[in-house]
Amino acid sequence: MSYLQNKVQSFNANLGTVAGKISNKRTVAAPVKSVPSPAPSQVSDSSRNDLKRKRPDLPEVPYSQPRETGTGTHIMTQITYAIEYLKTKNTPQSISDILSYLSLQTRDQSYKRSIETILRGHDKVNYQPASEGSPALFSFRPAHNIRSAESLLRHLQAQSTAQGLSVKELRDGWPEAEDAITQLEEEGKLLVTRNRKDNHARMIWPNDPSLKFDVDDEFQSIWHRIKLPEPGVLADELEREGLTPANKNRTVKKPVKVQEKAKRKPRSGGKTTNVHMAGILKDYSHLKK
Repeated sequence: MSYLQNKVQSFNANLGTVAGKISNKRTVAAPVKSVPSPAPSQVSDSSRNDLKRKRPDLPEVPYSQPRETGTGTHIMTQITYAIEYLKTKNTPQSISDILSYLSLQTRDQSYKRSIETILRGHDKVNYQPASEGSPALFSFRPAHNIRSAESLLRHLQAQSTAQGLSVKELRDGWPEAEDAITQLEEEGKLLVTRNRKDNHARMIWPNDPSLKFDVDDEFQSIWHRIKLPEPGVLADELEREGLTPANKNRTVKKPVKVQEKAKRKPRSGGKTTNVHMAGILKDYSHLKK
């Protein structure tokens, strides 16, 4: 019994030491603080704002207008402005005058030389080389070198054909052409066709006064008494006489051919089988129709 008592005492002692170690290692978890959940509307709005990409602030520019409304920076744009400038000038201009109008005095020399080179070979620019004491000059080359009423009449009279002259082409080198055209029309020296919308002159022809003469009143009354046929009556009369109008397709009826049925020919050269009854049977093939 003493042996068992000793084992029980040692077990109890070991159990006490193990329990003390376990109690020392135990930690108490910190209490969880309850956080109030935000309202659903606040969460959705904040999340949307965070997901949106911020765009850079752009200047308010109307989309119907070009971004740069001043003088263009492209060299061909400068050439267009230069030709419009020469069109308004009645005298030739130097390259320095053109560059001054385009505000290109401060540009580099290579850019200025490019402007001058393009203007020299342009089909709407007349180039006059530099001479002693005078620089190279540029002037606008219109389709027709006409700048007065007298030169206009001379040009029309010198034409070998009766082809009219476009007023649009005439205004390129002579902006005041329409006023002179109206005056010449009132004087009976020009024949003018005008646009219905704005009554501006469109085409002009020379009017020869020698071809104008007065017709007697008696002849005019006889002419106006002639009654013209009603529309469609003349065409009907021509068709009754066997004449077809040129704008009508003429159809010719072809006679209908009646096809005859082919007659069947009697079969000949058949094989004779009743040879042994040749003296008894008779041939009736000639009675077939």
